[in-house]
Amino acid sequence: GSPIPVGIDVQVESIDSISEVDMDFTMTLYLRHYWKDERLSFRSNKNKSMTFDGRLIKKIWVPDVFFVHSKRSFIHDTTVENVMLRVYPDGNVLFSLRITVSAMCFMDFSRFPLDTQNCSLELESYAYNEDDLMLYWKHGNKSLSTDEHISLSQFFIEEFSASSGLAFYSSTGWYNRLFINFALRRHIFFFVLQSYFPAMLMVMLSWVSFWIDRRAVPARVSLGITTVLTMSTIMTGVSASMPQVSYIKAVDVYLWISFLFVFLSVIEYAAVNYLTTIEERKQLKKKGKASGMYSIDAVQAMAFDGCFHDTEVDMDLTGFSDRCEENETRAGAASVSNVDTPRIKRKRSLKGNVGRIILQNNHVIDTYSRIIFPSVYIVFNFFYWCLYI
Repeated sequence: GSPIPVGIDVQVESIDSISEVDMDFTMTLYLRHYWKDERLSFRSNKNKSMTFDGRLIKKIWVPDVFFVHSKRSFIHDTTVENVMLRVYPDGNVLFSLRITVSAMCFMDFSRFPLDTQNCSLELESYAYNEDDLMLYWKHGNKSLSTDEHISLSQFFIEEFSASSGLAFYSSTGWYNRLFINFALRRHIFFFVLQSYFPAMLMVMLSWVSFWIDRRAVPARVSLGITTVLTMSTIMTGVSASMPQVSYIKAVDVYLWISFLFVFLSVIEYAAVNYLTTIEERKQLKKKGKASGMYSIDAVQAMAFDGCFHDTEVDMDLTGFSDRCEENETRAGAASVSNVDTPRIKRKRSLKGNVGRIILQNNHVIDTYSRIIFPSVYIVFNFFYWCLYI
């Protein structure tokens, strides 16, 4: 005869989890079937239905609905199997199940973590095609109801909707298919705290290098390497919690651009140090030789004794051999002289002239970098958030 109409309605109890790595979701729901089987009709003076448990299910015909793209599913069985069969006197049947199902959700992470994911749970008869069984939503769009208290840690549920369609299989024909559609919008605050804000701080920290004296090689190099390694750690942590997709995600764009800014700050100091060395060599060539050696300045003296030298206080242009003889003479007279040593004079000079020394020893690249780096990074952030939000 004609296809048997089987109405479906669903009440979603909870969405238990969303897994980006496995690209699936887990949902617990009440699945109810409605159909009419005149063979089960009975006489009733009070027109009341009869309710049975799961033991009768094996003795009568029930629809063979299954979940398309399901990975795992089970009927709850505590304390007994959560199955109900209700038969009315006219032969109408209600068949209800409480099921937890894990199904695939084809996610697009190109805008992660500023993304919205659309998932669906699909129901279909396994054996009976449209010529034998017709699945439909019992009450139209109102056939899908949800618990008001459903919430997820990382997602905000924007909407639930029900739809229907047909599925074709080359060997068996056309089948009625029902869809439970829901849209999930990701909460971004967690990722702002864990990824975006630390990356932003690391980029700003790398700019501190532009304000450090260009001759302080250990300070600037160690700061640059530290920020580069920290950015690498942040990027590794984000990638570890995501599936290995072959396209670029929004968070990858932000972290890689931030990493590029940190890396360029290290390259900037390499350029400053190289150009400073070239400049000093040219100055030495102009000054010529004195006492058989090149005269030394503050930078070269620091290379010899590891101390900073103020050029205006204790540096002159005499040869290094003369400097050594002078130091020996000062050492011999230190016990009988009350005059301050050059090191004490240097410390006193530095106390009042630190700012002036830093400004005088700035390279033009550092000066421009203090303006260019923050300006470009602000522009990048503006366009990034306008594009993805």
